[in-house]
Amino acid sequence: MSSGIGGSSAAVELAGIQADMTDVQPISNDERRSRVEKAARLMQENAVDAMILTAGSSLYYFTGLRWYPSERLTAAILTPDARLIYVCPGFEESKLRETLGDSADIRLWQEEDDPCLLIRRCLLGDRNPAKTIALDESAAFFIFDGLRQALPLAQIINGSRITAECRMHKSATELALMQKVKNITLEVQKKAAKILHEGISSFEVTQFIDQAHRAYGGSASTFCIVSFGMPTAIPHGPDGEQFLREGDMVLIDTGCKLHGYNSDITRSYVFGQPTQRQRDVWELEKAAQAAAFDAAQIGVPCEQVDAAARKVLAAAGFGPDYQLPGLPHRTGHGIGLDIHEWTYLVKGNQRPLAAGMCFSNEPMICIEGEFGIRLEDHFYMTEQGPRWFTGQSHAVDAPFGQH
Repeated sequence: MSSGIGGSSAAVELAGIQADMTDVQPISNDERRSRVEKAARLMQENAVDAMILTAGSSLYYFTGLRWYPSERLTAAILTPDARLIYVCPGFEESKLRETLGDSADIRLWQEEDDPCLLIRRCLLGDRNPAKTIALDESAAFFIFDGLRQALPLAQIINGSRITAECRMHKSATELALMQKVKNITLEVQKKAAKILHEGISSFEVTQFIDQAHRAYGGSASTFCIVSFGMPTAIPHGPDGEQFLREGDMVLIDTGCKLHGYNSDITRSYVFGQPTQRQRDVWELEKAAQAAAFDAAQIGVPCEQVDAAARKVLAAAGFGPDYQLPGLPHRTGHGIGLDIHEWTYLVKGNQRPLAAGMCFSNEPMICIEGEFGIRLEDHFYMTEQGPRWFTGQSHAVDAPFGQH
């Protein structure tokens, strides 16, 4: 059996987990305030009169308020002088104050009211209508539609020109949280490999991974792809249950959250003795991932990172571009409070790499009818260049470096 794969059980591996959160530092109120002030400066520079943050990741990023999107509008209005005004249903005020405190400026609407008219009253307090409103890009259409009816003279623009410029550059505290959550998922990946045996169900592995994430102190799995054999060539996995066989390629892609920040790590390896074909393609995948990492330097356009990985694959006869067999998707995505967020390692993205940006690195090789291999780790940009959160997988028959 390959090193680190098989030979244990779910019960044994779960029993051996000890959660340690002593090194975890949540985002402070001072840091959130600095985020609000940066957003306000960007609003001034872009002539934005107000930004409306609806329930979701950006609302949490700037305010610490976790809120589930629903048909009842709860939002924060950010002004260019860095003031926050909250709008919510009247019966939810006490719940908001649990997070925001008694000093928060909260405006209430009742069930028969139109909350967008309340937002209008907040914005027209000085009798001058807001000319440009930045709306959270994740806002539901009914919110956009309500705002354009309540404020027919306003220009409503995509708020990502403000939120993305703040969120894509991670602070030291954010990077530490992301390092911790990725460490957790890497340990879960190691343990998942150990419980494999011939005939095990992909659903059983998925259940174990969820339990292990929570045992380490992370959230439940935010997602989990477990594929065996030919279905490993399906990038996001098949829907049905699979059962492991000797010689199968195994692909496990999973993650969890810690204080809202995401992990997302994929490991591919063979259950049993790899064939030469499996070894060769696995090594090519690792080389493409390394080429993408090496290309990621300060000031380099994002698209060049994607191009570096594809160059390695094309030289070996895969592709070109998105053609199969080869790499059918972008090389990487930004990550943070959302598992896929700004910015992206993809052709056409000429945004230069800058310190604090975080990316997945996953130039998957899909060979339909045979197998697929995805090695996914993440890196972040420093002023000196890229740095791995989790280093590359060791080998197809020793994915976690055991000997």
